[in-house]
Amino acid sequence: MGKRVVVTGLGVCAPNGIGLNDFTKALKEGTSGIRFDKQLQDLKFGCQIAAEPQLDEALINQYFTPLQLRGLNASGILYGVIAGTDAWKDAGLSISEKETPDWDSGIIFGTGILGVDKFRESIHLVDAQNVRRLGSTTVLQTMASGISAYLGGIFGCGNQVTTNSSACTTGTEGILMAYDRIVSGKAKRILTGSCSDSGPYVWGGFDAMRILPRQYNDNPTEASRPMSANAAGFVPGSGAGALVLESLDSALERGAKIYAEVLGGAVNSGGQRGEGSMTAPNSNAVQRCIKDAVDSAGIQSSEVDTINGHLTATAKDPTEIKNWTKALNRTGADFPYVNSFKGLFGHCLAASGSIESVGAVLQFKEGQVFGNINCEEIHPEILELIEVDKIPRKTIVHKPKIVAKASFGFGDVNACVIFKAFND
Repeated sequence: MGKRVVVTGLGVCAPNGIGLNDFTKALKEGTSGIRFDKQLQDLKFGCQIAAEPQLDEALINQYFTPLQLRGLNASGILYGVIAGTDAWKDAGLSISEKETPDWDSGIIFGTGILGVDKFRESIHLVDAQNVRRLGSTTVLQTMASGISAYLGGIFGCGNQVTTNSSACTTGTEGILMAYDRIVSGKAKRILTGSCSDSGPYVWGGFDAMRILPRQYNDNPTEASRPMSANAAGFVPGSGAGALVLESLDSALERGAKIYAEVLGGAVNSGGQRGEGSMTAPNSNAVQRCIKDAVDSAGIQSSEVDTINGHLTATAKDPTEIKNWTKALNRTGADFPYVNSFKGLFGHCLAASGSIESVGAVLQFKEGQVFGNINCEEIHPEILELIEVDKIPRKTIVHKPKIVAKASFGFGDVNACVIFKAFND
């Protein structure tokens, strides 16, 4: 048998809360991080709202030295370092000695695209024949693995240090990559997570596709409406989430607090076949991914009592719920509680899986299932499948035992991880 894997640290830099305390409070109370964005208005976007973490200079200076900040213009790195540092500290881990790496600790931190603004700045300088003004950090900020390189250097990790990228599935996939490495005995602990840049150059393509809501520019907090009959598209977001995964033996040996156990999970692709495409999931693949995750965890589908779905507030939400009912073979009042955090902070793209996983795991600690906002009128196709009470509109008291968290991304890629309350 492989080693048991637990979650010993959490960190988050989200649009509705930076740090675990503020983020937990926002999830409990249904506080939105979606705001009007004047830059999008000035650039004539149809959707002029977005969700991004609210950073200030004082906060940033707590995580970066003046030297590290010199020329730093990649918001994803800012978010990722904040979330990753907080998770490392939350786990009670130390920074390795200056001369010797920590061979037992690694980083698997993903992103979809990194350093977009730095790329833009670099293009202007190159075209103006000012290559020498690019600065020494341009490469680090614009390579996809810049975020894992940053974190690996901060903590001195000597195990695998890498970056994964699979669109909206990135964060959830990274958790399973870390889990696999620890189960196999190749690492004692892995800091895993994901981040996404902010700004119009990241979000513009989605606006062009007309899949962002355009009728809520004057009422941003009501724009993201997962599972709702009047869902109008996803709100673009950004940020980062981070989790420290660790072997149970290592966690017990050093007396670490344990948030939850990772039982297993699955990743797959629908191959863009059948109803699957670059932008739409293949339902057979989604169902297979969920079933395989349950099998990997060594549990029965009846044991899942809470689902944190992908559920982006688009026309595909009823299809996702249908896929869950088929994969778990559960409907009506027998269906688990289900929530989506995208009503609170939009779709954070590559960062979504990790931020949402932090929220999903916090439900064990709080003994609650966080509510779904903007869901007063649930989509009728969903109500044909499950009972209305299984979609709590406000946070409810319920101690989850097993939470299934899934992400489904562009390119027809899927990931589902199974978390369990830790009891022994």
